[in-house]
Amino acid sequence: MEETPNITGGLAGLLGLTFDEVGADRVVIRWTVRPELHQPFGIQHGGVYCAVVETAASVGGTIWLGGRGRVVGVSNQTDFLRAVRDGELTAVGTPVHRGRSQQLWQVEITDAAGRLVSRGQVRLQNLSES
Repeated sequence: MEETPNITGGLAGLLGLTFDEVGADRVVIRWTVRPELHQPFGIQHGGVYCAVVETAASVGGTIWLGGRGRVVGVSNQTDFLRAVRDGELTAVGTPVHRGRSQQLWQVEITDAAGRLVSRGQVRLQNLSES
């Protein structure tokens, strides 16, 4: 496993994210849907999906870029495909493109039955540390 950025606090901690795999080519995150993460109609809030998609992409992109700089998200496009009220969800992020100035990551979120519930992509800007 690659050296992991500090990812246990902040929003990741509030959401209760568990990082099962963290690397430059793949990031796997799990969390449990609970009432505190619901929108008013009792299902997982779409903002949680967006946050997890961006987290997976940013962590993987940061590890890939390494000491050459840091990354910031410039675009997050996340689709919500299936309503979820409870249970465990898993997000798997993989790179689509990694270039000199930008990266594009895709993240798929599935439920315990393996059904796709959300899918997103994040474009990251690579910033040099000069």
